[in-house]
Amino acid sequence: MITPKEIKDAILHLLFPHICTGCGSDILHEESVLCMKCIDAMPETNFELHPNNPVEKTFWGRLPLTGATAQFYFTKESLMQHLMHQFKYKGNKELGMQLGKIMGEQLKKSGRFEVDALVPLPLFPAKEKRRGYNQATILCEGMAEAMKIPVLNKIISRPQHTETQTKKGRIERWKNMEGKFILSDADAIKNMHLLLVDDVVTTGATLEACGNELLKAENVRLSLATLCIASR
Repeated sequence: MITPKEIKDAILHLLFPHICTGCGSDILHEESVLCMKCIDAMPETNFELHPNNPVEKTFWGRLPLTGATAQFYFTKESLMQHLMHQFKYKGNKELGMQLGKIMGEQLKKSGRFEVDALVPLPLFPAKEKRRGYNQATILCEGMAEAMKIPVLNKIISRPQHTETQTKKGRIERWKNMEGKFILSDADAIKNMHLLLVDDVVTTGATLEACGNELLKAENVRLSLATLCIASR
């Protein structure tokens, strides 16, 4: 016999369908915005398990890192591109939180990222206001739930607008980012191991500029984690 609760749940599902952000399936856990099929299909790199992985090599000679990783491969016309678009441009912060939790859980399991705090890569204030949030901060909030460490989103800022990096070469990108970050509270991170977080790594110029500013604080160690790495 159908219970009143089952009837109520069925009506609510019709009015407010809970469907997977990836594929539209309604076969998913109540607390998830992704079905298991999409979670399994996300192209993991497993870089967090391996020293000298491609992300770490990207920063050799540029930024002294304790460790670096990217959770998933990003390619055009893929599930990850769809999810990134939903997260960054369609206001799906719940998806960002879940992706952050996945990152945090995997980093914790790896044993290679024993960090004291998370630092989201800051956005230029006007861009953050236009979007409504900083995607790196949302990822950090999800990661913090899994890793049980604080998010420090006030210690470094990005007050200057920068030209788009899309069509710039590696040297041009580096010059475009030079001096664009300001460390406002060096004492707050003294003697800490920080994990700098962003959504995607391509040439690494923006992360390099921000990372070098963080390293101006006394006795700071730095690691880096992104949601995706752009496949070349």
